[in-house]
Amino acid sequence: MQEPQLLSEEKVFKDPVHRYVHVREKLIWDLINAREFQRLRRIRQLGTSYLTFHGGEHSRFNHSLGVYEIMRRILETFEGRVQLTREEKLLCLCAALLHDVGHGPFSHTFEKVFRFDHEEWSRKILTGDTEINRILRTVGEHFPQKVAEVIGKTYENKLIVSLISSQIDADRMDYLLRDAYYTGVNYGNFDIERILRVMRPHEDGVVFKFSGMHAVEDYIMSRYQMYWQVYFHPVTRSAEVILCKIFQRARQLYDSGYIFEQEPRHYLPFFRGKISLADYLTLDENVAFYYMGQWRLEKDPILSDLCARFMDRNLFQYVEYNPRDFINLEEIKKLFLEAGIDPAYYVEVDSTSDLPYDFYRPGEEQERIPIMLRMSSGDLVELSRKSDIVQAISGKRRFDHKLYFPYDKLMSLPEDAAGLIRERLGVMEDA
Repeated sequence: MQEPQLLSEEKVFKDPVHRYVHVREKLIWDLINAREFQRLRRIRQLGTSYLTFHGGEHSRFNHSLGVYEIMRRILETFEGRVQLTREEKLLCLCAALLHDVGHGPFSHTFEKVFRFDHEEWSRKILTGDTEINRILRTVGEHFPQKVAEVIGKTYENKLIVSLISSQIDADRMDYLLRDAYYTGVNYGNFDIERILRVMRPHEDGVVFKFSGMHAVEDYIMSRYQMYWQVYFHPVTRSAEVILCKIFQRARQLYDSGYIFEQEPRHYLPFFRGKISLADYLTLDENVAFYYMGQWRLEKDPILSDLCARFMDRNLFQYVEYNPRDFINLEEIKKLFLEAGIDPAYYVEVDSTSDLPYDFYRPGEEQERIPIMLRMSSGDLVELSRKSDIVQAISGKRRFDHKLYFPYDKLMSLPEDAAGLIRERLGVMEDA
């Protein structure tokens, strides 16, 4: 391992959530300035949530800096409590900084349509022919692979993995606080100072002093509220539905031999399913918005309409949907089709669910790292065994199903057709 250098003078970023982000390592400073990391300035942290919460314009870039800062503070609190080598500390800091470097435009919506995982692209960026890879290799030839393993949760040191990926980790703590700040809600706020003070290193991951249990409870409830009030907001989901349909329509048109007014050069590798690392890194939200602006002028009425809807925030209406009511859904789609509205692009059931605290239970397929409390005796006890609040919500998955459709298109139909569809949907005249 080559000994990493310190900067001659500490660099400081002013941050609205943590007040300051401190950078002392030249390695970290160089990574921040790498082109692949700077690309994150052009990718929103919250995808389409800015159409619901107008302040939610913050980027993956400032979130990643925040995760790095929390990790730096965690390592400071661990001084004297655990023996980490200089390389292991750098490994923690680099994994925190780079954990989201593989995100594409509109993040999870884009992944859903083109069926790939941003963590896989993060690993490719870390280990491929990139500026980030060259910077990481200044530490050691195998260092980029080690960072990729931490992000991919396969690294041998479970403590280091848990700091970036567990029930309470640097990533989650930053995005809850940051997303709450920028969206203007109070749900995501919790006492991070207290959390950090009661956090302790353990061989299988971090544990928390029993005296800090109420701060951990507060964190769990903040996470619960943020998911249902912000991340799963029905208006945000409506925008995501339309965005998905835009990408699906553009891909379907390409597959059918449609001639675009302007060739969507940046999307061709994605349509063809042959994506190089250079292709992936070229695409960001600036590029995506450029093509939406072009596509709203296309002669294809569906692609044009969907792009105009997204850019002008003319979103779909929604009604509650019972997933057991499959026959009614098929009848609704048939009625839309008979009315000249393609249900493949204008009728969509979106479902989502969340486990606010999904702790480890032997025998289940998806086992999660539990939150452990260290008692005064030194014994470790799983959080829900001591917290009535957490026990009440542990393992209880909440589902939410909504059917999205363009209400304005119904209004332009003949009354008999529109009335029949509204009746099926249970939509009132003044929806």
